[in-house]
Amino acid sequence: MNRRRGDMVVGIFIAAILLVGSALSWQAFQQQQAFDQMGSMMGTSMGAVHGTNPLWYVLGTLLISAVVGGLYLTVRDDLPVAGANNQSLNELSRAADREIDSSPEDDVQSNGTINPEEQPRARVLDLLPDDERRILEPVLSSPGITQIELRDRSDFSKSKVSQTVSALEKRGLLYRERQGRTYRIYPSDDLQQNQVH
Repeated sequence: MNRRRGDMVVGIFIAAILLVGSALSWQAFQQQQAFDQMGSMMGTSMGAVHGTNPLWYVLGTLLISAVVGGLYLTVRDDLPVAGANNQSLNELSRAADREIDSSPEDDVQSNGTINPEEQPRARVLDLLPDDERRILEPVLSSPGITQIELRDRSDFSKSKVSQTVSALEKRGLLYRERQGRTYRIYPSDDLQQNQVH
């Protein structure tokens, strides 16, 4: 699930909670009004027969909505951003395959910046969202880096590193090998072949 879909699902869920809570509050309010009218017609107090106070439904609805929204906000940052994460390895590989036969001097443009079309590795990194780039760059520069070292270099949480590595692994940009209690992470063979040294 990506961040956009999560926002939509949680928004719909909170809206449903608010609708149900509003309906229950309205029903309790109408019931209370009916008991009050019946009591005034009979000349006695019907206070002992009243159901739940509608205010409790309102407060309960708001509390449940706040708890659901708060819980979602705590995990929202760990969800991948929609859009760029859906690029396939083929799209990234095609961008990397645009390498043109030229001298290394041609790789640097006149203003001193690197031309990403001339350097596939830079092009692949340009196509990735920031969080994935922050994970893939150290893997490309230090193949076999451990997931713990990757967490330290990227300043991401343990779960964020694990989720991002899994997403990159599913797209075929890297792979990992178990080593004790952690993993060693390597760039995919396709990505290593397209690197310009």
